[in-house]
Amino acid sequence: MAAIHIGISGWRYKPWRGDFYPEGLTQKRELQFASRAVNSIEINGSFYALQTPARYAEWYADTPEDFMFSVKAPRYITHTLRLNDVHGPLANFFASGVLELKDKLGPFLWQFPPSFKFDPLLFEAFLEQLPADTLQAAALARQHEPRLNGKASLKPHGTRPVRHAVEIRHTSFAVPEFVQLLDKYGVALVVADTAGKWPYLEDVTADFVYLRLHGDKQLYASGYTDEALQRWGDRIDCWRHGKQPADAHLAAPQHKPRARKSRDVLCFFDNDIKVRAPFDARHLLARFNLDKHLATAPGKLPEPGVLP
Repeated sequence: MAAIHIGISGWRYKPWRGDFYPEGLTQKRELQFASRAVNSIEINGSFYALQTPARYAEWYADTPEDFMFSVKAPRYITHTLRLNDVHGPLANFFASGVLELKDKLGPFLWQFPPSFKFDPLLFEAFLEQLPADTLQAAALARQHEPRLNGKASLKPHGTRPVRHAVEIRHTSFAVPEFVQLLDKYGVALVVADTAGKWPYLEDVTADFVYLRLHGDKQLYASGYTDEALQRWGDRIDCWRHGKQPADAHLAAPQHKPRARKSRDVLCFFDNDIKVRAPFDARHLLARFNLDKHLATAPGKLPEPGVLP
């Protein structure tokens, strides 16, 4: 059966302290705590700046064996350069330490700004450069710019597929040509719930489905009701069985996803402002009995030194 990963986007938020995180928990132990309350986390610090091999290695060490990270790719590539002349920056990113996540490395998230319009030629040129496995990622990393000499991570740490997901925020992407392009390269189209602010699409274009739930009423703030979480759980159940919801909102209704008996599903809550994300994630994990091997409840992890 396909794997289901449900978690949060980032973990270092001041309002969470004393609510999701218990009083007295040091900032250094927040990832240890969060990774035992959910089974997957998006790393979003990588969106704002290149991280370091040591930091990725530390995150690997701080999390359980069966944990999975998603890594948000640099905005320098997607927002500043807007996919123009990105070979060097791509090499720098893959050399920055992401491969130190080893077997806990999940998909890379490529998020584009609302002002970025669909350009088929530019976008395909970008997709062609994305590594399909860790060997290709390491080969790309070795082409990093000189400023990373002596500070790069270049080992593949085994051979595993590398997955990619794209989150768009401009209506020009809601066309069959874009869906077909993602399907050609096996890249997932992010199902993004943005309180109606940006396009909502559910076209399946890869061997996995990637969801980002930013809030259904108020962006980044509103929590999800039991009814809403039930609906998301039903959709996740459908996708993981290789199917598509009957009422799926599609940019390419005629496009038929490649037949699969199952698909992995990753779902991240990004409604963090009012401390809803970790609790909504826990609720949805319970729907699939995925909370059983995690901590019994937020705020009830073992004392330092005896984390499971």
